Amino acid sequence: MKVTFLGAGSTVFAKNVLGDCLLAEGLPQFEIALLDIDPDRLDESFVLISALRDKYKPAVTVKKYLATNEEETEEAFRDATYVVNAIQVGGYEPCTVTDFEIPKKYGLRQTIGDTLGIGGIFRGLRTIPVMKRYADVMEKVCPNTLFLNYSNPMSILSGYMQRYTKINTVGLCHSCQVVTKSLAEWLNMPELNDTTYTLAGINHMCWMLSIKDKNGNDMYPALKERFNEVKPQNDLVRLEIMNRFGYYNTESSEHTAEYHPYFIKKDHPELIERFNIPLDEYPRRCVNQIRDWKQQREDIMKPENIKHERSREYGSRIMEACETGVPYKIYGNVQNTGLITNLPANACVEVPIMVDSNGMNPCVVGDIPDQLAGLNMTHIAVHNMTIQAAVTGKKEYIYQAAYLDPHTRDQLTLDEIKSLCDDLIEAHGDWLPKFE
Repeated sequence: MKVTFLGAGSTVFAKNVLGDCLLAEGLPQFEIALLDIDPDRLDESFVLISALRDKYKPAVTVKKYLATNEEETEEAFRDATYVVNAIQVGGYEPCTVTDFEIPKKYGLRQTIGDTLGIGGIFRGLRTIPVMKRYADVMEKVCPNTLFLNYSNPMSILSGYMQRYTKINTVGLCHSCQVVTKSLAEWLNMPELNDTTYTLAGINHMCWMLSIKDKNGNDMYPALKERFNEVKPQNDLVRLEIMNRFGYYNTESSEHTAEYHPYFIKKDHPELIERFNIPLDEYPRRCVNQIRDWKQQREDIMKPENIKHERSREYGSRIMEACETGVPYKIYGNVQNTGLITNLPANACVEVPIMVDSNGMNPCVVGDIPDQLAGLNMTHIAVHNMTIQAAVTGKKEYIYQAAYLDPHTRDQLTLDEIKSLCDDLIEAHGDWLPKFE
């Protein structure tokens, strides 16, 4: 067994996923291949993962490869059983800054901008060509690998890989497995930790369709009542969506605020304070992370800190289930092969998946409530037009993806949206391919 980690310079995340693998009892011996474009960050991850290997599973082999070298890239992927993807094309500077600052000139504000909205569209457009290059290599040297995509925009990148490459791909997020844990903490309802629930929808707009206690009783009424009593300040947007549409969604309020046309509005600035919306949240996080990385790096590399507790990430659980045959249930992003029956077949949907030695076995959910499907459809259209733009190289499809985006079309005219897209294309320069 071989695990290739693409974007291994993300040291903390690599530690979480690969540290989990080192602690997984069902994965006794395997090889880790670390791959990144940044030699310094690659070295940092190599040292840390090697130290964890020495502590927990000395039989594991750890190697590093520089992604700017074609031969090393091919060797990193060769015979990989699993590939974990955590790349961010363009980084904070220049590309994330571009994604936020140019729209501001048009009065278009964002919070995270990595999944939908104008930021998510352009993040997808600059990432898909890179994904294609790696997919071409994988089809050559590890065609049977399972590609675990953690990179955003999740639905756009996973949907592209599933529809336009031969690589078996599942998209993995962090929100589904922690949704009840977070609610239990915020609402002081520890009973939510002992529940069963069903989620379905699309990434970052996956809906809690049901939640029941251990005796099968419906917990939704108590959850809604308590939520409206507490009104947690960090989750007011999702509370509003739940009150208006009837169901809670899995992704955070800062994300949710920019997924809909109801919250960030030039003509209603009072909504920002009312719903506690953190504008420019992702750039702020990036600045803080860059500023604090040197100290954080020194801390995690101290001998006394070379340790790991298995996280809630799905990656190692998937590998363990595939290798041992012991089933494990996850929530993942796959093509809609009749799984959610009132969403289109070309959608990338987030649904329950049973994983075992047969691989990924997505579960049929059936119809979801029409109002939820309607909200999902406003995103699916943007996902698919962004993919079409990347595949065909047609600038017209970039415009159409932006025209369809709920937040963008609410704030700007068609002419303004087209002009904004042109400005973003120019500002991205060589980070984007040439569009017709």
